[in-house]
Amino acid sequence: MTANGHEPFDPKHRSRTLLEGRDRAAARAYLKGMGFGDEDLAKPIIGVANTWIETMPCNLNLRRLAGRVKEGIRAAGGTPMEFNTIAISDGITMGTEGMKASLVSREIIADSIELVGRGHMFDAVVALAACDKTLPGCAMGLARLDVPSMIIYGGTIMPGHFRGRDVTIVDVFEAIGAVAAGRMTEDDLRELEGVASPGAGACGGQFTANTMATVFEVMGLSPLGSASPPAVDPRKDAVGERAGGLIMELLHRGLRPSDILTRTAFENGIAAAAASGGSTNVVLHLLALARELGVPLEIEDFDLVSARTPLIADLKPGGRYTAADVDRAGGVQLLAQRLVNAGLVDGSQRTVSGRTLEEEAAGAVETPGQDVIAPVERALKPTGGLVILKGNLAPEGSVVKVAGHERAFHRGPARIFDREEDAMAAVTGGGIRPGDTVVIRYEGPSGGPGMREMLGVTSAIVGAGLGESVALLTDGRFSGATRGLMIGHVAPEAARGGPIAALREGDPITIDIEGRRLAVELTDDEIAARLAGWTPPPPRYTGGVFAKYAALVSSAAEGAVTRPNAVRGA
Repeated sequence: MTANGHEPFDPKHRSRTLLEGRDRAAARAYLKGMGFGDEDLAKPIIGVANTWIETMPCNLNLRRLAGRVKEGIRAAGGTPMEFNTIAISDGITMGTEGMKASLVSREIIADSIELVGRGHMFDAVVALAACDKTLPGCAMGLARLDVPSMIIYGGTIMPGHFRGRDVTIVDVFEAIGAVAAGRMTEDDLRELEGVASPGAGACGGQFTANTMATVFEVMGLSPLGSASPPAVDPRKDAVGERAGGLIMELLHRGLRPSDILTRTAFENGIAAAAASGGSTNVVLHLLALARELGVPLEIEDFDLVSARTPLIADLKPGGRYTAADVDRAGGVQLLAQRLVNAGLVDGSQRTVSGRTLEEEAAGAVETPGQDVIAPVERALKPTGGLVILKGNLAPEGSVVKVAGHERAFHRGPARIFDREEDAMAAVTGGGIRPGDTVVIRYEGPSGGPGMREMLGVTSAIVGAGLGESVALLTDGRFSGATRGLMIGHVAPEAARGGPIAALREGDPITIDIEGRRLAVELTDDEIAARLAGWTPPPPRYTGGVFAKYAALVSSAAEGAVTRPNAVRGA
């Protein structure tokens, strides 16, 4: 019997159809002309899905890493076939029309992995990911294929060094606001931008990429300990080679994503995000992945799990350390060990290694004296950082991260902006005052389209010295690097007639973290009357990929998934 309790698993369960028998001679001829021999084609065929691209540092090392994975596959008796999909850099496109492509890319990555996997009938798949949307996009594609598979993370960038301190790309975004406010000089900014992103690897705090890498290890979809070595660390080569061998073991066991990604595994992943002060984007991505698998998961579950999970990792943007420091402290496996031992996650869940999470985490080695990952009994905060707010402005929910020292209550007049660029101009032009509530709408999944991240605006607010007095809410979303009282994913979105579309300049808005409430001081009748006179704005794109996405995408409260029936909430 295999590890999942099924009959013995055929390691060529899919490729036989494509490559065996007289009728498949033409297919074999193509492959033999490429250099594959009879012996190669008789082995299991392993797809290596690579998100390498030369437009960003995040994924820049994945070409080399794919080579190591393929070496491991060959050594373990498989035949690897590498293929590429796309990637969009959140950080480089931030604050421009190009940022609308980021969340859309998650769907295209998933679609392309599914299409190539189905078309070429791989027996198993290893997906290599790094930048924010490549991780959930790969996971969604693997879930659809449901063949033995895993994700290998390319790794974090190393921190930059600026005037005696470690810095990340967030320091650059915040410096833009500081320069606009006269708190830094243009020369300071130019010096900082030259050192903040020193090489290959994903953004260095517990931002979206490192959050999702952490989550997928604890959920069991990635080998525990594989994500922690930075992208430029020589140990990454060994991670790749081990993954090549491990995928062959996984294939012979017949262990599939649907066997690993249970409802309990999702709760484990949410706990890992909360305990590490992770990105609000984890809400969007895990909701989407759950829907691919048919796993029951709702937006309220994130609040419930976060409320019972203490914050134990002192990581940027709310804390002091970077992802490279997690590696030096003992890795994600140390975080997992802390959570397992405290009963905060279910250690009996299976992982791609074939062992349970508890068995894998037992091997964690803590660096003496480290203070990056605290013991649970000396947690940094009693609850995790993910909070779901509802109210008459967000009937379907909204998301805020309170992993730092954000205030728990804000009341202030609405400052209305119908696009991100207008809000950014107001912040950098001195048009936002202490106490204001900045509202950026028509930036949701459909209205944007693409639900742009607002790191530029949120960082400018902090850099201008307004982080402790100004709040922001949007039907768009935030980077994992965002900090401050910033509420995203407001649903329903403005473009589909959500209450946020009814707001007017000066309306008093209340944000109550303890009460889990986001509200405007209007009656239901007043909101309804305003919406009765509202007309949807014309689509920003009438053709191409953005128009298709806008037509098919569901609410952020559903994970912003694209299916023909997704808009109806199915």
